[in-house]
Amino acid sequence: MTQSIVGGPQLPQERRIVTSIPGPRSVALMERKKAVVADTIAPLMPIFVTSAGGGIIQDVDGNSLIDLAAAVAVTTVGNAAPAVVSGVQQQVARFTHASFFITPYENYVEVCENLAELTPGEHAKKSALFTSGAEAVENAVKVARYATGRMAVGVFEHAYHGRTNLTMTMTGKYMPYRHGFGPGASEIYRAPYSYPLRDPEGMTGEEAAARAIDSFERQVGAENLACVVVEPILGEGGFVVPAPGFLPTLREWTAANGIVLVADEIQTGFCRTGSWFACEDEGVVPDIITMAKGIADGLPLSAITGRADLLDAVHPVGLGGTYGGNAVTCAASLGAIDEMRTHGLPARAREIGALMMARLQGIAKEHEVIADVRGRGAMVGIELCEPGSVRPDKARTAALSKHCHAAGVLTLTCGYYGNVIRFLPPLSISDALLHEGFDVLAEAFASTA
Repeated sequence: MTQSIVGGPQLPQERRIVTSIPGPRSVALMERKKAVVADTIAPLMPIFVTSAGGGIIQDVDGNSLIDLAAAVAVTTVGNAAPAVVSGVQQQVARFTHASFFITPYENYVEVCENLAELTPGEHAKKSALFTSGAEAVENAVKVARYATGRMAVGVFEHAYHGRTNLTMTMTGKYMPYRHGFGPGASEIYRAPYSYPLRDPEGMTGEEAAARAIDSFERQVGAENLACVVVEPILGEGGFVVPAPGFLPTLREWTAANGIVLVADEIQTGFCRTGSWFACEDEGVVPDIITMAKGIADGLPLSAITGRADLLDAVHPVGLGGTYGGNAVTCAASLGAIDEMRTHGLPARAREIGALMMARLQGIAKEHEVIADVRGRGAMVGIELCEPGSVRPDKARTAALSKHCHAAGVLTLTCGYYGNVIRFLPPLSISDALLHEGFDVLAEAFASTA
């Protein structure tokens, strides 16, 4: 696979710092922002971007930063990838919007054909397209409730599913996602996830699944659950990979009890973990998969793909939305999928993952504060705890991120305790940039020790 899906301006693939970060032009733009943008919209890194491609983001002050975030797993094929740009330009020249619910168009159908082919399972599948990840999760729940006639929804601790009323209720983290936003949705039941670092020593995936199943059965009863919604790997919740056996055991129980299993693959899908979808790793075939982020290289598109009988159970026009499956976003999705196939990005994600794990494990040997290095493919995180314990070290995590940002490396934190640094580079990044980024991280550990 070639490591050169560098779209947009042909940016030099090198880190270059020419001002402090943020630089003077970004500082001035932040002042303009304060006057007209709600304060709650608070950027993690106060730089203003002018261009991006490969593994580089360039700001208005001329700084070039190494991107280890991919806009939270969105620009998987790299910003402005050629097939995406070409497809979008051609579509915009034809028409920008013609609601599929009024006058349909071919590329919506093409996206759904691709999803039927790429998602796990050989059963008959159908899809519906929407705009955001939260919208996809909401509609998956609507389908499950309609098809089963049940109302209860099972979710997990540490989960993240969105910011709408239903999806914020489904999300495990209270602050900032639920705090102060009033009563949540009803009929949401939460069970423990498999969290190897924090579970009792030696707990297997099967045992962790049995614990969750017991929790659901005690809270609401299997016969009342419309669906269980699960992230195959926790995203915002801390990049936690469940112990082997957790997902297959959960799948077996949901199938035996007529419960729709919804795999939330919004962050893990589209090659991120080294497979097209993360649930493939243990051969799990969910009833419905929710998708967004990497599906369209940054254009607002989401989808649910699932058993045809489930999606077809809903009455005509029961699902929809003005912008769902917009033609321009569908063109972007077809371009992104083409880039993934052409460049063998599942394999590239595994290569990136092996490099990142090796570098992080090496750093962990030098710094006892790293309690865990975990992940799959190009979705890897480190959890920081006080040495010799699992007490979260949020302050050190914040200090490390601050050092990386000042040095021109974009990193993200996550986790219920705010003590996980996550790495989600675009799959177009070079090995050289990855190594340089982790050199900076190693320097950050040394300087904050």
